[in-house]
Amino acid sequence: MKTMRIGSGAGYSGDRIEPAVELVEKGDIAYLCFECLAERTIAIGQQARLVNPKAGYDALLEARMRAVLPQAKAKGVKIITNMGAANPEAGAAKIAEVARDLGLKNVKIAAVGGDDVLAALVAGDYPITETGRPVSEMKDTLVSANAYLGVAPIVEALRGGADVIITGRVADPALFLAPLIHEFGWAMDDWDKLGKGTAVGHLLECAGQVTGGYFADPDVKDVADLARLGFPIAEVGEDGSIVITKVSGSGGRVTTATCKEQLLYEIHDPKAYFTPDVIADFSHIAVSEDGFDRVRVSGATGRPRPETLKVSVGYKDGFIGEGQMSYAGGGAVKRGRLALAIVEERLKLTGVKTTEQRFDLIGVDSIHGPVIAEGAADPHEVRIRVVGRTESLAEAVKIGNEVETLYTNGPAGGGGATKSARAVVAMLSALLPRDRVVATVEFLEV
Repeated sequence: MKTMRIGSGAGYSGDRIEPAVELVEKGDIAYLCFECLAERTIAIGQQARLVNPKAGYDALLEARMRAVLPQAKAKGVKIITNMGAANPEAGAAKIAEVARDLGLKNVKIAAVGGDDVLAALVAGDYPITETGRPVSEMKDTLVSANAYLGVAPIVEALRGGADVIITGRVADPALFLAPLIHEFGWAMDDWDKLGKGTAVGHLLECAGQVTGGYFADPDVKDVADLARLGFPIAEVGEDGSIVITKVSGSGGRVTTATCKEQLLYEIHDPKAYFTPDVIADFSHIAVSEDGFDRVRVSGATGRPRPETLKVSVGYKDGFIGEGQMSYAGGGAVKRGRLALAIVEERLKLTGVKTTEQRFDLIGVDSIHGPVIAEGAADPHEVRIRVVGRTESLAEAVKIGNEVETLYTNGPAGGGGATKSARAVVAMLSALLPRDRVVATVEFLEV
């Protein structure tokens, strides 16, 4: 039976680069996939593109390509990534530039677009899923609307001979499912095979999480050599059989426990994991050891894909102002609470207009709140955090400024002040009929 190995080169935009190099050099892989796109990332990329038409792709695109492209080309490893973000065409041009600069020849690059559906969303005045209200009510604050594309344009690019494929918004598992469809000739309506391939994608899409990174918990779930964490490889059979492993000798572990945790990660309903290509069913999955750092995964199935595509809608949601300062030594908690009280009163006295505020003691009550923190021993050091949401940048700036003034106007011993003010891009979602979304594939050759 034909089998293929796919490596996961990144699990988010700022992920490490060295494990991807290790996969190309030592992983005996046919494909390397970089999953680097969060929902908010693409809206921020759209804003960058408005300022500079050549911007909007992932900031680490060039560095990643310089690190892996020469070896990948030499070994015939194909690269698939969503680092195109808001501008896959410009991202493809950057990859071509890198290839030329490295002296590489015969590199075919494909840019997958068509996920930008803002015009279609507005024209149809479709409802926002979370509110039920028509999108027209948000027209003055809209930044972006990007549909989750499926495997079809990636498969088209592979059939067109692409060595590197860069996309915008596609479903995360689609990056890994597409090469399986291409290499094994799976039908686009073979729902069980697509369900199995989606399980592959879900296991690999967060990279080091499944090899023990996010899994690790000292004295509870110990994982060795996390500083050299190896990223995962899926060995996939033509029948959809799956083994998860990693490069021998790399850090981390692949166990049934790491795979179980990743299978449940961000899954609302294991019986109905909606993607653009299939509604996957993970409820009957079984995992078993297949050797050291090898886990066999079986039992994923699927049923026909949904009739609509999810759309991530980015919109302007005001501004956030923040200030922080540290206190240490005897009475640190009392001084921190006094500092927070001073800033809270100062914001009232100066008339800073906020729609939300928080006053936290990091290390005491910033995560679990004051009820759980009550009665706990005071730490020897704390950091205050004041944050507020405002309707203007000018008002947001005032919040951090008031924290900074504690240097000379607040309790003794404050230090390490930081402040920031930024616009907020928030996310909502909508559903769009498939026929309103038209994917595109453009090729560049070096």
